[in-house]
Parts: sequence; structure tokens; C-alpha cells
Amino acid sequence: MLGYSSFKEWCSEGRQATYVRTRKSPGAILDMLDMARPGGDMYRPASPELVLYLDLRGGSRVRGDSGGGHFEALSEKGDLYLDAPNFANMMNVATHHQIRSLSFPKAQWESVLDEAANSGSSLESLQLYRGPFRSPAIQSSIRNLWSLSDEEGAPSRLLARAAGCEILAELCRLSGAPFAPAKGGLAPWARRRSMELMRARLSEDISLDELAAEAQLSPFHFARMFKQSVGVPPRVYLTRLRMERACELLEMTDLPVTEIASEVGYSSNQVLARLFTKHRHMTPSDYRRAVRNPVRLGC
Repeated sequence: MLGYSSFKEWCSEGRQATYVRTRKSPGAILDMLDMARPGGDMYRPASPELVLYLDLRGGSRVRGDSGGGHFEALSEKGDLYLDAPNFANMMNVATHHQIRSLSFPKAQWESVLDEAANSGSSLESLQLYRGPFRSPAIQSSIRNLWSLSDEEGAPSRLLARAAGCEILAELCRLSGAPFAPAKGGLAPWARRRSMELMRARLSEDISLDELAAEAQLSPFHFARMFKQSVGVPPRVYLTRLRMERACELLEMTDLPVTEIASEVGYSSNQVLARLFTKHRHMTPSDYRRAVRNPVRLGC
């Protein structure tokens, strides 16, 4: 069987497509899938990606080869599996199972892994292709990634890239590669410039790579240094800016909520309402009414 250009392509064809419950693909950075599959043999042809799976159900006997030799194990809920890039995978899962997967295109992520490991590792050399493993840090990253993607309506490029950096760094550490510790925060000019850029392009799906380029850093190092300097990751800071701007527009203008959502970078008024309620504990319309009453609420 011929290889596929991507894991996503394989999952979109024929019988595989019927197993996919959720698909999220932000800008070809990180393809995210939820799948529910029956038991039995499963052949996945080679594709140029690292594929990470999270077992959402557990209780199945799993055997096969993911690129590190044959293994057999009883999978538990929360177990992780890693498929090597350019490796045709043959697996057998005994019973019906539900998995969540992330696929990392090699061209997008090889340099990130190289930096995370201080040039001590590559996608092919990771020591995790031998069956199930556990990582609370990766489980938490995946859970947060899905939750935030649902809140935003679609995963932003900034969110996907930052989550991928966190996960690859942990895979690197678990593989025993020399992990590069963070060294200080951003230079004052780089901190100022990245904040200005986020504010200026509030309505756009700005990427971690674009922010990092302004600071003359790699995305991997920029994300960690920004958090050291500002106290929160770039994605969290961007959300704060968007909420602040939404508050200003609700208070000072009569723009419809749909237009305000577009102004601050969200795809619909429903997405803005969901996030606004989470962060401000009221809907945008309720906030507008409240701040225009004699008793004003700060934002």
C-alpha cells in the first residue's frame, strides 16, 4: 500500500473516515482527531509525521509495532502511544476503543525538537515507540488543547504551536535527551515589540512563529521566555488583550456583538460570548447594560 501525505489524509478516506468523531486542523501545524474504532487489525501506511495517541477508554489488549519493535500490553485509560514518522504501523486492538490523536508534520516540528533536546534528539530517535507510556504533563496539555479549541470554535495557530512545543519538550525529556533549560526572559525591546504586535493584530490569527520572528528567537524559546517575562503564555496574554478590547467596545460604542467579536479576533458572537462569560462572569450584552447604568463596573 502506498504511503499518504499525511495522517489526516489517511483518516479522511474510505472506512477510516467513518471512525472520526472530531477533526481540528489549525493551519497544517497540528492535526487533531478523535476516533472511535472497532476491535481488530489496523494497518496505518507510512506518512511523514509523528503521531501521538491518547487512549480515552482503556481495557483493550494491544499488540503491534509503532517503530520501536514488537510490543504487547493491556492498555489503560490515559495511556499514550507514539508512532514513528515514515513507518508503516501494524496494530491489533482486541476490543472497541476510543482514541485522541495529534499528528506532528516532520517539516514543521523537526527543528523544534532539535532545540528542545539541545541537538540531542530527532523525531526518529525518540525512545517511546515501544508501546504505552504515561505522562501527566502530556495528558494535561492534550486536555487543555481540546478544551481551549472548543472554547475558541477552532484551534488558533498560536494555541496549536504552543501546545505542540510543550508536548514535544516532554517527549524529549521522557526519551532521556538532554533537555535545554529556559535561560532568562525576553529582552525589554523584544517583550515590548511582541506585546505591541499582538495588540496591533488583535483581529487576526497571529502565529507563535510570527511573534518569535519579531523577537529574533525560535518559537520554542520565545514561548518559554515570554512566559518568564510576562508571567503567562502568549496565548493567555492575547486572550486578556481581546477581553480588554471587547470591554472597551461594549462600553464606548454601539457596535453589534457580532462586529465586536470580529474586531477582537473571534469567528462569531457565540465564541465571544462563551469566552467573555468565562473571563468576566457575564455575557457581553449583560456587561454593556451594566456599565451604562449609574453604578459602573470595572473591566
